Amino acid sequence: MLWLQVVITAMVQGVTELFPVSSVGHAVILPYVLGWTNISDSDQFLPFVVMLHLGTALALLWYFRRDWIALIGSLFQSRRGHVKRQENFRLLMLIVVATIPAAIIGKLLENKFRELFPSAVSASLFLMINGVILLIADRLRRKAGTGQISRMSYGRSFIIGVLQAFALIPGISRSGITMTAGLATGLTYEEAARFSFLLATPVILGAAVVEIPKVLHAHATDMLMYGLVGGVLAAVFAYLTTVFLMRYFRTQEVRALRPFARYCLIVGALVFILAVTGIHL
Repeated sequence: MLWLQVVITAMVQGVTELFPVSSVGHAVILPYVLGWTNISDSDQFLPFVVMLHLGTALALLWYFRRDWIALIGSLFQSRRGHVKRQENFRLLMLIVVATIPAAIIGKLLENKFRELFPSAVSASLFLMINGVILLIADRLRRKAGTGQISRMSYGRSFIIGVLQAFALIPGISRSGITMTAGLATGLTYEEAARFSFLLATPVILGAAVVEIPKVLHAHATDMLMYGLVGGVLAAVFAYLTTVFLMRYFRTQEVRALRPFARYCLIVGALVFILAVTGIHL
């Protein structure tokens, strides 16, 4: 593996994990388009990807560190008569409720999804489907009110968690589908993005922690070194992406997801053409 490949892959992972354009889809598409299939097909590629995801999770944890301190603190502080602590505790429970189905479904079906949709052709098709989902989300936002996360029901939070599992399909964005579900419940763009990113932290971090013992057991020292550097780079790009997106969704109240939808439709169509014709860049 070349250091240039490490930098490019880490940058793409850090950005696409949070942009609603599917990091898993790009992990399938990028090696194909650039002719790096010898790397993606390697057994040592998993340790590298695990470290990239760990870097992304740590970046999210750092950006929302004040939120997480308040959320976890609400477990140990008296909430009687304290509205803010009550809201923090309820938000934490909403995250827990949404995380449970995502974790269970992910554990049961992750390998099955990867086996069913492993190619650049399927990833490009689902990327275009993701673009359509984002267009639908924009229409939902125009009909929505100014809902806050604190008013979301536990049932709706559970449904968001179930829908999040579809992001295991390469091409379907986790942040995209959870934001769409959030908008459907009446949340603003900013609130939908905030809940999506808070929900992403335990899911991504948990998946990375589960895989790390496998990485250490594999003794893939070379790929582990690439992963450490790539993880740091992915964390930097993920943090900068989070800063940008939170500001972007705070100021954009009309058609905020449309640019990402167009990207998914255009890139998905181009990659589909390249894949079916067998062409690499």
